[in-house]
Amino acid sequence: MNKKIIFMGTPNVSGKILKYLYQNGCEIETVYTQPPISSHRGQKVNKSPVHLISETLNLPIRTPNSLDNEKEKNFLKNKNIDLGIVVAYGQILKKDFLNIAKYGWINIHYSLLPKFRGAAPIQRAIMKGETLTGISIMKMNEKLDAGPISNQYSTKILDNENNEELGNRLSDLASEKILENIDDIFEGKAVFKEQDHSQSTYAKKIEKNEGKINWEDSAEIIIRKINGLYPIPGAWFMFNGERYKIFRAETSSLNGEAGVVLSQNLEVGCGKNSIKILEIQRQGKRAQKSKDFLLGSSINNGSNLKNE
Repeated sequence: MNKKIIFMGTPNVSGKILKYLYQNGCEIETVYTQPPISSHRGQKVNKSPVHLISETLNLPIRTPNSLDNEKEKNFLKNKNIDLGIVVAYGQILKKDFLNIAKYGWINIHYSLLPKFRGAAPIQRAIMKGETLTGISIMKMNEKLDAGPISNQYSTKILDNENNEELGNRLSDLASEKILENIDDIFEGKAVFKEQDHSQSTYAKKIEKNEGKINWEDSAEIIIRKINGLYPIPGAWFMFNGERYKIFRAETSSLNGEAGVVLSQNLEVGCGKNSIKILEIQRQGKRAQKSKDFLLGSSINNGSNLKNE
């Protein structure tokens, strides 16, 4: 391909595409990712998945807190890059950056734009009960996820599929399609069409407090929350002063009072219907299958999980 590419991304769903581009001969000039984050006690520095993959591939890495400075702008200008590729990077590029690359910047966005613009399209789609999603190959402009689109590829959201599983499938789909899109751009064949902005919706960043389970919600809504927020920040509830995260669950046929454990199989009543918890984590402990969890837990048949 012999064209210089700048890649910007941060989570796992970005890292898989970076690895695919590298393995298929793309010349990755530099990788941008979010800075490492220190743990709460400062004993460990956590690098992003893209950072770790870039180290493995021996690719140059930059982790600025902000792109809005002359240093980064001049760095990119001196690289004479042909194309910028952004996948869930975490910062917005301004006009002076977008003009640096010869063929512009494209964004691989994990939704069928203009639906679910923003930071959390996969999570929000699951939490809202969408049945269809996909990826959009978009030419970036100064507005959030509002640039013209060259191609979109759709896929069904599978029954009880969680954020991590769907993210992996969308990354695989993006990896499968990205090279032909890059070739079209370099060959002048790519056609970008404006979005229907009147149909846009926004997928705002996930806040930790959104994970709290309201047992008065229906089983369907609670399952969506568990799946949409897996694995981080996770869906959780408080019981007797301790936090419990539910990682996996399914709907149950039992009926009973909302928040009350209805059986020895960790089935819990909801505002409508009930759920069966399959995997759970007590605060400060490792995640466990419900059968193992119940062996040493104070939560059992008849417990009211609304007792915070």
